[in-house]
Amino acid sequence: MADRNYNKNNKQLMGHELGKLPPQVLDLEEAVLGALLLEKDAFVQVSELLKSDHFYKEAHQHIYQSIMNLEANEQPVDMLTVTQELKRLGKLEEVGGAFYVSQLTSKVASAAHIEFHARIIWQKYLQRQMIQISSDLQTKAYDEAIDVNDLLEEAESTFFMLSQGSMKREAVQINPVIQEAIDRIKVAAARGDGLSGVTSGFNALDKITSGWQGSALIIIAARPAMGKTAFILSMARQMALNHKIPIAIFSLEMSNVELVNRLVVSETELSADKIKKGNLAPYEWEQLDHKIQNLIDAPIYVDDTAGLSVFELRAKCRRLKKQHDIKCIVIDYLQLMNASGMAPGNRQEEVSIISRSLKGLAKELDVPVIALSQLNRGVESRAGNEGKRPQLSDLRESGAIEQDADMVCFIHRPEYYRITEDEQGNSLIGMAEIIIAKHRAGPTADVRLRFRAELARFQDVEEDVFDDSGFNQAPAAQSLPSKMNAGDEGENGNGSASHLPDFPDMQAGFDKDMPF
Repeated sequence: MADRNYNKNNKQLMGHELGKLPPQVLDLEEAVLGALLLEKDAFVQVSELLKSDHFYKEAHQHIYQSIMNLEANEQPVDMLTVTQELKRLGKLEEVGGAFYVSQLTSKVASAAHIEFHARIIWQKYLQRQMIQISSDLQTKAYDEAIDVNDLLEEAESTFFMLSQGSMKREAVQINPVIQEAIDRIKVAAARGDGLSGVTSGFNALDKITSGWQGSALIIIAARPAMGKTAFILSMARQMALNHKIPIAIFSLEMSNVELVNRLVVSETELSADKIKKGNLAPYEWEQLDHKIQNLIDAPIYVDDTAGLSVFELRAKCRRLKKQHDIKCIVIDYLQLMNASGMAPGNRQEEVSIISRSLKGLAKELDVPVIALSQLNRGVESRAGNEGKRPQLSDLRESGAIEQDADMVCFIHRPEYYRITEDEQGNSLIGMAEIIIAKHRAGPTADVRLRFRAELARFQDVEEDVFDDSGFNQAPAAQSLPSKMNAGDEGENGNGSASHLPDFPDMQAGFDKDMPF
């Protein structure tokens, strides 16, 4: 979106169409350039703010570009060196010759206000960009051949890109940052649950993560049928019902009704097949009617827009944050998103753009963004229980996912691969491992949860497990040192290994008709 779009014809056209000239401050452009020619340290004050395209007058663009070239080559910047650089570029006569360059130094006495002047130039540039974008959109809006949804997406993406370029943050002295950190520690201490972030609803997982942290990008990855959707719905159910935490779920794979049906199965503890067919006994209808009341007012917001772009996602999340103060965002799943409007060169680059945008969204709204991700087929080609355990290199389509994520978790259910016992002979039936393979703010670990296939539900291992006598037979929730970093006692080590518990009475296998 260079100012080259604003050539003389465009400027004249906009002036005639709107009855006025585009926003501009030629006198300040001259003052800034003059200050740069007068004082050698002046460029440092504006280099991060101004680019050559930000100047309205084309001659000023060439002069500023010459100054940038000299600074890049660590050469002195003054009237003579800039004139020589313009001559080398073949632009000297185009800007008005050496006389015009020399005149700039008479436009300002010093560089005392150069940063203030530069900000005004930058603001005028943004105004011109908005006028140009609006003009283009207005023209296309009259074209009946253009789909209105495509036009809305283009409008959102172009303004999104413009806003991204305008987000400038200055470096700050550490004192106020320390105070903010202390305030957050005090808030965490006052909670009493030992968490500093949003609870996941799983005690064993929260012990390792201290909750999902604000501004964090969390990737939850697994092969198909491992239970990614079941996991996030189990999490959403507990967050919303037990802790009243508003959560937004963007489902690019399932419809809203499918998602809600999965929640109904999990909450009512009626089989998915009976729910799907409506084949319920009278007492089951009563059970459905009674338990579904818990879901009716749950602060869960679902969106099943297909082919959702990162620009649409950002706009929707901003509205949800403003209207409902959502505390967590879930995307199911990342590879189904697109970055239209950014013209990526290939799919890998597009996924990289998406992951960076999700991280930016988490920082902007200060909420955890949890994105599900597929793994490549490398897992299937490896043998044994250890071989089937996912690795960071198995993340599909882009290494940027691993790089941008604050946390990467894998879902592994040995039972799916017909591995029903561990090396010590302990039962793995009904067990799932949440493998925290990357944890920027803490240790990695393997967290054991129970997976109830008939309900498509994950839960802590000690939850709702009783024998015929009614006594709880499950051990306490366990977390083990991550096998992703075996032998590493550095930042990821967190204690000695434990043994797998034995759960002989859990259901083997799972409903093949249920989409996990």
